Amino acid sequence: MSAETGASPIPKRRVGNLDLFLAFSGISIMGFGGVLPWVRWMIVERKGWLDEDEFVNALSLCQILPGGNVMNIAVYIGARFGGLAGAISAFAGLLLAPCLIVLGLGGLYQAFGHLPAVQGMFRGAAACAAGLILGMGLRMAWRYRGDARALPVIAVTILAMVWLRVPLLLLLATILPASLALAWSARSR
Repeated sequence: MSAETGASPIPKRRVGNLDLFLAFSGISIMGFGGVLPWVRWMIVERKGWLDEDEFVNALSLCQILPGGNVMNIAVYIGARFGGLAGAISAFAGLLLAPCLIVLGLGGLYQAFGHLPAVQGMFRGAAACAAGLILGMGLRMAWRYRGDARALPVIAVTILAMVWLRVPLLLLLATILPASLALAWSARSR
């Protein structure tokens, strides 16, 4: 982030549309049941297209927009590095392989889904996906461990989601303005 403006710097290099397509194709193939951890790994750790702060900011934006978080982040990153063509390339890369795989697996599940072994396989895949998402969430939350304003927001959000089962739109409508007000009041000081 730029110290003077607080805005993310413009990328130093242009990422090609084929690179975007291939990166998001790889993410979609690796991330059965939970691609968000793979998106972070690919974009931050492997490719270095965004640093951790830029990724968290992009993800935060993409989570409050309608639609799937991963689809939103693919479009965001594609557009950032390749304009409209980059957004289309990243989005197509994210969706092409899973669509083909789901069509094939759907046919197999229709034929063999009644078998206990197949049902057990799907329960195991769901547990793995939940673990990946929880791990990524903990990793993201860890960077705020010393932020006195962020910790209560994280705690209230978890409490509202897990124990009180507040619907997502209501949660966003209440927690987001409160979080923004906290951040704004801290900047005003």
